[in-house]
Amino acid sequence: MFNSQFFETKTIVVNKNADIIFVSDLFVEDYVGGAELTSQALIEESPFSIQKIKSSDITIELLKEGQNKFWIFGNFCSLNWNLIPTIVVNLKYANIIFDYAYCKYRSEEKHHELEKNQCDCFLQQQGKLVETFYNGARSIWWMSENQAKKHHVRLSSLRNNHEVVLSSVLNKNSLNVIKNLRNNNKSDIWIVQGTDSWIKGTDSAKKWCMSTNKNFKIVQNVSHEKFLEELSKSKGFVYLPKGDDTCPRTVIEAKLLNCELQLNDYVQHKDEKWFNTNDICSIEQYLEESPGKFWGKIEKNIVGATISGYVTTYNCISQEYPFYEAIQSLLGFCDEVVVVDGGSTDGTWEALDKLSLEDNKLKPYKISRNWKEDSENLKFSLLDGIQKAEARNKCTMDFCFQLDSDEIVCDFDYEKIKILTNSFPHEQEMLALPVIEVWGSKGKVRCDVNSWKWRLSKNLPHITHGIPKELRKYDNNGKLYSAGCDGAFPINKNTGDGIVFMNFVTPEIDKLRIISQFDDGALKKYEQWFNEITEQLPCVYHMSHWNLARTIKKMRNYWQKHWNNLYNNSEEDTSENNMCFNKPWKDVSEKEIIELAKRLENEMGGWIFLKKIDFSQTSKSIVSNKPIPKILDNWCKRNKLL
Repeated sequence: MFNSQFFETKTIVVNKNADIIFVSDLFVEDYVGGAELTSQALIEESPFSIQKIKSSDITIELLKEGQNKFWIFGNFCSLNWNLIPTIVVNLKYANIIFDYAYCKYRSEEKHHELEKNQCDCFLQQQGKLVETFYNGARSIWWMSENQAKKHHVRLSSLRNNHEVVLSSVLNKNSLNVIKNLRNNNKSDIWIVQGTDSWIKGTDSAKKWCMSTNKNFKIVQNVSHEKFLEELSKSKGFVYLPKGDDTCPRTVIEAKLLNCELQLNDYVQHKDEKWFNTNDICSIEQYLEESPGKFWGKIEKNIVGATISGYVTTYNCISQEYPFYEAIQSLLGFCDEVVVVDGGSTDGTWEALDKLSLEDNKLKPYKISRNWKEDSENLKFSLLDGIQKAEARNKCTMDFCFQLDSDEIVCDFDYEKIKILTNSFPHEQEMLALPVIEVWGSKGKVRCDVNSWKWRLSKNLPHITHGIPKELRKYDNNGKLYSAGCDGAFPINKNTGDGIVFMNFVTPEIDKLRIISQFDDGALKKYEQWFNEITEQLPCVYHMSHWNLARTIKKMRNYWQKHWNNLYNNSEEDTSENNMCFNKPWKDVSEKEIIELAKRLENEMGGWIFLKKIDFSQTSKSIVSNKPIPKILDNWCKRNKLL
């Protein structure tokens, strides 16, 4: 009896040779609907090997078997929804969203008609599960802009940053059939799609035809090819759905066949730029490009998130910055590296140009600025933030990694950064990472300053660099200056607010760091924590204060004036404005600079040069167990730091 076909159970296994598992309630072999045709059109154009599995056949065992595959979920009404948390946590996947799965009827309008009240499913468990499902996806594909907007209203915490409007997809065969039918002679008949589907609005279409004295024909229960033929011979197509229809392909097909259209606002794509045109060729081009757009993004989903590194330069050679090494370290893990040069005259730009010929991932841009004097409307000290904003704006990948030209990413941390991008929390925009602040040439690491810097962020258009609005001040000439930051803070360009970022440093740890400046026990504990965290997380070496004599000279030559300009202080060369010596810079000798550098290295564990050096103040350091990146070897030898 158990061998009878009536009791047979179909065993589904994951195909080891499949790259992608495509899940849907139904496929074209089961039902020829819009969602099924779009799915099939994508599958036909896939550069990957695909296994189709119905959502009703998904089990925990299948999910486990396919854990290393990439999954694409279309309609999932028949899925065991208890599996959604497992999918979110364990799988790499994308969602193609054809309707409104957060509603138990997949349509708010149908919900209202059947239950005589407004849909609130999005507030219930069903809506929350769907929201979780979508937030966990590597990418989300909508059928229309209005569909996406409605989801964001209903699912208020939907924060997936990889959303794309795909629209319905027509395969090559359908497009070719339409082209061949386009020149058929037209009658005065209007077509009404006959269907039992509630949403399609057949009765409303019939009423419109009768009220306007149109000759019409109801086409029902015919093949897709026959339906296209009927459209090609007709004057127009009436489609008046009773609820939101995200991107009905019949409407697209009718337009491509030069039919006049009578639509209502429930046709959600009708006003989109690609469709709302009389240029049939441009619509065809949009549709022809859709599969490539889809699979190009999916390929990135499979490979993992992409990273843009960005850095700014200006006369780095004369200033002895390890800019070449900084860029090389970015090239070690980034998919592109954007460098904006401020008009270097010391060979820096030529070095960048040469390196870009050797590695096409490097994209250098030269934007010359006046780094010495204010312009009519701008303080020169703000140019640093402006250059950083310009560099970030040119980044094209999923994530951005910011680096200064005196910073080096540890070569043994490249893979850790890639892993971070793939596990980056959906609700976060930016992540701070450890900084190893080198002080002097004896292996000291500062702990008088924060051990972190905002570093890795999603490439979102509202993130830029500048002064947060609460720190913006204006001088008597109306020029902006800072009341407490370096002018290159990550901010929201729309609101001026600082970007909220995730940090690995807890308030307790920061308190421990502060106490460590006068408590040896706390210093030892902080050192232990620091070495543990820099082993766990990717980190960056900051090299500006390795050679302290060079640091002091840079204060003399530029940075002292920069900080005074930024904070709207006097820029005159006076003893009061000199943070290193009790005399004007013009009276300071090279010998004095060298002597001060040695004393800072031997007696101090660090110093913030925005205030006058005071050797009576405690400043301690720690020792890092992390080796100096090998990429720095040549630079250290050139600068006699080893």
